[in-house]
Amino acid sequence: QVQLVESGGGLVQAGGSLRLSCAASGNIFSINVMGWYRQAPGKQRELVAHIDSGGNTNYGDSVKGRFTISRDNAKNTVYLQMNSLKPEDTAVYYCNAPVANINFWGKGTLVTVSS
Repeated sequence: QVQLVESGGGLVQAGGSLRLSCAASGNIFSINVMGWYRQAPGKQRELVAHIDSGGNTNYGDSVKGRFTISRDNAKNTVYLQMNSLKPEDTAVYYCNAPVANINFWGKGTLVTVSS
């Protein structure tokens, strides 16, 4: 089992920045990829970014150039630095770690961007 706990969400004005954190615990040695997804009201959950244990990253098209994912393997934590935030970035952000064909999810953290 893997437990994921997100933190760092909140209310920010358009153009501002936030940093999300996700701490993993449990069977952490089985984790390779960690990532962030988001879900806005009335929309499907979508990929924001993910990173593997070697530091290789992948981003959703809507956040490229504005968001940066990073990882501290010693702390079992993944971060999402979000800059130049837009109202359309408003969503619940979920941390994700796929392990052995099981998708583990955190409970999510709400990010609200005001115009």
